[in-house]
Amino acid sequence: MIDYQLLNALSAVISEGGFEKASKKLFITQSAVSRRIHQLEAKLGEPVIIRTQPPRPTVLGKRLLNHLQQVLQLEVALNVDALNEHSSLNTPLSVKLAANADSLATWLPEALAILDTESDCKFRFEVISEDQSIAHKRMKDGEVMVCISSSSEPVNGGLASPLGAIRYKAIASPDFIKQHNLTSLTQLAQVPCLVFSEYDKLQHQFLADINGSTPEYIHIYPSSEGFKQAMIAGLGYGLLPTLQLGDSLQKGELVDLFPEYYIDTPLYWHYWQSESPQLKALRKFAMQVAANRLEPI
Repeated sequence: MIDYQLLNALSAVISEGGFEKASKKLFITQSAVSRRIHQLEAKLGEPVIIRTQPPRPTVLGKRLLNHLQQVLQLEVALNVDALNEHSSLNTPLSVKLAANADSLATWLPEALAILDTESDCKFRFEVISEDQSIAHKRMKDGEVMVCISSSSEPVNGGLASPLGAIRYKAIASPDFIKQHNLTSLTQLAQVPCLVFSEYDKLQHQFLADINGSTPEYIHIYPSSEGFKQAMIAGLGYGLLPTLQLGDSLQKGELVDLFPEYYIDTPLYWHYWQSESPQLKALRKFAMQVAANRLEPI
């Protein structure tokens, strides 16, 4: 039988990005964390951590983290917390969740603000901002309890519930249009384009759809709230969620470059099959909020 304190040490090293930070999280010394990892590797006969900076889990380590997340779910359902050496009955339930930045900036805060009376517990959220196309990997690697992903395919041992879709429109400011003398959509491949990160391919999809081109001039701007401000300032054009537009079109701050065009990115709430009643209540509440804020899939 695996000692779950050893698995807890593995989880802390990976989530905190090192042995020193893991020791602070676990309230033990750094050498004690190292001993637990060595004990786990000795017991299993192979490494569980690739000792890079930051450390990364091996294939076996990922399987163990995946297993640990499901055990945590079962513990919540049974109202026990055997893995936490410094917990009390009044300690909020810690939920590690991966979600895309546009969700964090729009509908998700409301979805996480579930009342204690609705879930029968308090939550402590640790949210990881991740592109919707790769958040799924966090779940697959056993790093999070919940993830919001554009993939509908559940991970092993998991399930997925549809939330809805974020609708994106191609947007620019009047000053940007004037500065670059834009008179045709065919010119967009040659003018500055805003992308959130290297994984953000919405702008590429837009250009491919309208004229088969790709953006030649890109600004990477990794701020969901700042994305809109960068557009208003005239830094570039890009795909903006309609949830963030507000009255910017009516006020003339921004212009819809192609009113007939939009991209809907579907989102799914991924969770473990061993879902606790508390996390089920959270998921149901999030789905209600999403139904009111997102486009139907």
